[in-house]
Amino acid sequence: MDQEQRTKVAGGAGFFAALDQSGGSTPKALESYGVPSSAYSNDEQMFDLMHAFRERIITSPAFTGERILGAILFEQTMDRDVDGVPTPQYLWERKGVVPFVKVDEGLAEESDGVRLMKPFTRLDGLLERAGRRRVFGTKMRSFISHADGGGIAAILDQQFRYAEQILAAGLVPILEPEVDIHSPDKEKAEELLKQGILDRLPLDSPVMLKLSIPTVDDFYADLIGHPAVLRVVALSGGYSQEEADTRLARNHSLIASFSRALVQDLHRDQSDSSFDSTLAAAITAIYEASTT
Repeated sequence: MDQEQRTKVAGGAGFFAALDQSGGSTPKALESYGVPSSAYSNDEQMFDLMHAFRERIITSPAFTGERILGAILFEQTMDRDVDGVPTPQYLWERKGVVPFVKVDEGLAEESDGVRLMKPFTRLDGLLERAGRRRVFGTKMRSFISHADGGGIAAILDQQFRYAEQILAAGLVPILEPEVDIHSPDKEKAEELLKQGILDRLPLDSPVMLKLSIPTVDDFYADLIGHPAVLRVVALSGGYSQEEADTRLARNHSLIASFSRALVQDLHRDQSDSSFDSTLAAAITAIYEASTT
């Protein structure tokens, strides 16, 4: 594990860029960017277009480690190059941004108010490739719709079980048990989730957490300050960038790990100068919300 990267992740000022849209979410992300489904006829072409979008973001002068601590990549992005350099290497050596990779294989059908991750079928090989490409950590997402104690316990059992395997491979896992921002019992779900996490910590090494912005401001302060937690980051969860920033700023030391809210105003037809200035404005606003 790279100690310089660990120091930046644990104590740096800034936020995480989530660039990890995968197969299911890629068409919607491309459409928002201005690439209709008629622009590609198979998955290979779709992922080529998505990589071009990500490459445009990563190579932008606005995208630097000055305000962005880490970037979460889709597996294919990790395996591809940017400007002729492996993407994780480009991020760290050219931009000063710590690379992570999404490792889950999507969500199972809902049961007991939650959606577990589908069983991992290729984690060992992915972790081995990530290590070779000098990736620092991983991310895996589950989804909580309702405050069901049994369902939330099952989510956390699965997340922590895979976290142990990831830690054993020398990478730092980000556990992401997302709570639906539209859940009618979101606050209760967050209470069950926080207590469940506290009951399961610590593991052998510190982990990271990616959580929905809580209903009650500073609700996750005890997780942020926990010695077994390297960093707590927040997902935008469907909020607009402006609303996500406003809510995030009320939660001290909680930092962003935004995906759609980061890129919502970017468009394929923008000139490079317009694209860069739009991205810079988003980065500035998210950075400011993350440094409260």
